Amino acid sequence: MKNRIFSQLGRRTFLISFLCGTFLLISFLFTRLDFLLITGFYYVVGAAVVNLLILLYELIEYANNAAENKSSGNAVLLLLINIPVTIGYFFVVYESL
Repeated sequence: MKNRIFSQLGRRTFLISFLCGTFLLISFLFTRLDFLLITGFYYVVGAAVVNLLILLYELIEYANNAAENKSSGNAVLLLLINIPVTIGYFFVVYESL
């Protein structure tokens, strides 16, 4: 299988968003604290804005020179994975309430 190359910015943004969101979800499921529910909501809003900005930056980098910036195109796809993950987490929280 061919190794995929991702830009450092896109990969780090994906990992931080994914890990922080997962930590908040697991913490809420174990403790059922309303504070974590509210914190998670604000985190999702903030992370959506940051991820969108990074996504647009990576998309512009890829569009400027697609042949040399394959890593930016892969990073865009990696960042888009956060969308279905967030929707899945939302349904988990909704069902647990």
